[in-house]
Amino acid sequence: MEEHHDNEEVTAAGEPFSPEITPNLPGPEVIADETVVEKLQSELAETRDKFLRIYSEFDNYKKRTQRERLDLLKTANAEVILSLLPVLDDFERALKAMDADGSDNPLKSGVALIYHKLKNGLEQKGLKKMISIGEEFNVDQHEAVTNIPAPNEKLKGKVIDEAESGYFLNDKIIRHAKVIVGI
Repeated sequence: MEEHHDNEEVTAAGEPFSPEITPNLPGPEVIADETVVEKLQSELAETRDKFLRIYSEFDNYKKRTQRERLDLLKTANAEVILSLLPVLDDFERALKAMDADGSDNPLKSGVALIYHKLKNGLEQKGLKKMISIGEEFNVDQHEAVTNIPAPNEKLKGKVIDEAESGYFLNDKIIRHAKVIVGI
């Protein structure tokens, strides 16, 4: 065995220390590395949080634009349908006038046929007539044209007659009903 000099440092096993072999003791550089690791971990957590937030915002944006696109498609025809409602009203008035006449002529049948075709075509596009007569007056759906004395107590505050029909387009009001309310 080799002899060791007194000034030479040795390991617990009696072997001399070499520059390549260093004890695995935590030193100031290890502590600094731990703070760097903690800092990097906190930055990673922040980055993950930001990513999740941005991802969820983008997902919400996609859902919102899809919903808006569907709403736009549902109501895209609203202006055209709204412009056809007076024609539908005129057909209804014409049929009422022909019913009052009492005759059953081919002209009345032709007008009724055209009215039903127009009405059915608009209903296929999502148009629905508002039922107002006998219902409670609702400011969200009805526009009161006038008030008249109610024929009985049950009709007070209710719609007695309709001057102009109201319509929904895909469950959205596109024209309020002009009604006569009993007081």
